[in-house]
Amino acid sequence: MSEKYENKEKLIEYAKTEFMEKGFEKASLRKICTDAGLTTGAVYFFFKDKNGLFGAIVDEPIKKISETLIGHFMNEGEDFRTYEHTEGDHDDFAEELIPVMYSYYDELVILLTKSQGSKYENIVDDFIDMIEQRYNQLAQMYAASVPGKKVNKYMLHWISHMNINAFVHLITHESSEEKAIRLIKPILNYLVEGWLDLILTDE
Repeated sequence: MSEKYENKEKLIEYAKTEFMEKGFEKASLRKICTDAGLTTGAVYFFFKDKNGLFGAIVDEPIKKISETLIGHFMNEGEDFRTYEHTEGDHDDFAEELIPVMYSYYDELVILLTKSQGSKYENIVDDFIDMIEQRYNQLAQMYAASVPGKKVNKYMLHWISHMNINAFVHLITHESSEEKAIRLIKPILNYLVEGWLDLILTDE
């Protein structure tokens, strides 16, 4: 392992501690570098700036979660003319996404609670926009299968918020992966039922 790689990893590890304790805005690059036994120039060499250092911590979990969500949505293309929801339909989604989230537990806590002032401070809205776009595609398919109905845009937006915020609440309030999977399953069931009941309105 090269000295350059070791120095970069040390900066990331000490940055995790500093960001967790103080948040992005109040975190001190000088302290991070001092704790790592390096000069502040090392941050600019490896990461360009404070946002780059923060990104070195949170970019990987963002990528993995995004890939998991996209993969899930790619497999969702129900024929709503015949689809009937049953409890537990989306248990596999919980069992897929929660382990990914909890493998980056500290990084996600930092991202979701300590990113104010960084370029990542609106990450929750970014995830909401992502699933709302896919939900809109599914909702249009659903509306096409029910004569006299159209998509209820407000409810679509509201349920998109509820969906993402349910997972945000878990990662910021529950440290046990096993318990998180158990807790999210009935919530997903509730949200799917709500989606089917509320996402359409009369034309």
